[in-house]
Amino acid sequence: MNKVDASPVSNDRLVWMRRDIERRFGFAGARYTRVGSVLPALIAAAITVALFGSFVAIGSNPIVDMFIRRGWTPPVIVFFSVWSMLILWFKRAKLKLQQKALRLRVMPDQIDFVLSVDRVSEVLHRLYEVCDDPKRFVLLHRIEVGLSNARNLSRVVDLGEILRTQSEHDESVMETSFNLIRGLVWAIPILGFIGTVSGLSIAIGGFGRVLSQTEDPSKLIGALQGVTGGLATAFETTLLALMAALLVQMTMTFQKKQEEEFLDECTEYCQREVLSRIAHSDASDVTSETKPQSDATGSIPDDETGFAPVEVIQEGEADADAVVIDGPIVLE
Repeated sequence: MNKVDASPVSNDRLVWMRRDIERRFGFAGARYTRVGSVLPALIAAAITVALFGSFVAIGSNPIVDMFIRRGWTPPVIVFFSVWSMLILWFKRAKLKLQQKALRLRVMPDQIDFVLSVDRVSEVLHRLYEVCDDPKRFVLLHRIEVGLSNARNLSRVVDLGEILRTQSEHDESVMETSFNLIRGLVWAIPILGFIGTVSGLSIAIGGFGRVLSQTEDPSKLIGALQGVTGGLATAFETTLLALMAALLVQMTMTFQKKQEEEFLDECTEYCQREVLSRIAHSDASDVTSETKPQSDATGSIPDDETGFAPVEVIQEGEADADAVVIDGPIVLE
């Protein structure tokens, strides 16, 4: 049996505990490209408070007024938008860490290495040499699950189907990791519409009070200038919400595209580095289990009993050498 290459791999070893971005902030890191909601929310809250505090310090101007003089909806819109963008930023950092696994060699370096049931344990051991925790990486965990099941089943020929099933699971995990962002993208325009309704109600209510309090046209015009503030709230909150939702949605689309491409690269890696190393003898064992066995003369029986087929001779077709039995045949 070929010896596994014992070349050191410590220089390229992935240490998830030190490189995960959530772990660097002192929080429990989520698996794969998932991001916890607490850390981004805390940072987003701090950024929102600092931003609106600076707006108050700047003073009144058209841009600042759009944020601090249009009710309670603009601060919430900003908070949700910053929260979403921070989650996407964390996901991008996690994806870069996941992509580093594609540069690892999980198989021994021999060109003639063949993957069989007897050598699965060697590859699993090598996984822990190149990474501290394979379960934290999409690619390495997929390989680990596939090899572990193949070892338990004692059939590496089923490895392709196992990896395909795990690939579908990874795609599902990727989709669910965007659920919170989708919810925030849905909530941001709703907040804009709430601000619109609030602003219109203020404007219409103020207009009614103006008409009831004065009949002088000159005073009416001056009073209506205060009513326009409600209309500004109505339209500016909607504008702010739509712009924020568009920014978050486009960023999420690009991030999702990169994660889908990464999953495709993981599938190609498994095909190139793992499935191509499966022993051909194992594949032929499956064929031999279902292939009918031949007898000593080389002929293959047509039925499962092993008896040769009986030729049925119609009446009047017997040849000269044929023995015709008229009576019944009794088997003792």
